[in-house]
Amino acid sequence: MTSDVNQQVPTDFPDGASPGSVSGFQPKIAVRRVDGRFVEGWTASERLARFDTCVDLVVQLTAYCRRKLQEPPNEAVPSLLPRVRGAVELKGWDLSEQELDWIMKHVNDNLSGPS
Repeated sequence: MTSDVNQQVPTDFPDGASPGSVSGFQPKIAVRRVDGRFVEGWTASERLARFDTCVDLVVQLTAYCRRKLQEPPNEAVPSLLPRVRGAVELKGWDLSEQELDWIMKHVNDNLSGPS
């Protein structure tokens, strides 16, 4: 199952692995126990679910930006995208910084390409 899931998620999508930081004197590692194994980052199925969520957000944000670009005053993509990103950050959705980078890159790509 893992290889099938990984084939569905593009390689440029964040893998959820990030160095953890745990305070204290003794060395610690930031992992969690999943099905009796210690896991760093997301499992393959968690990564696929997060990817699906991010793809959905790309579609929704692209449509939103296209609508905003048609409304007066006509705004340019470079000024609209930072405001959209800021609004998404304020929503408090469970998105990592890397996921948000990935989403906004794909929204920008969609807006730059054919509509």
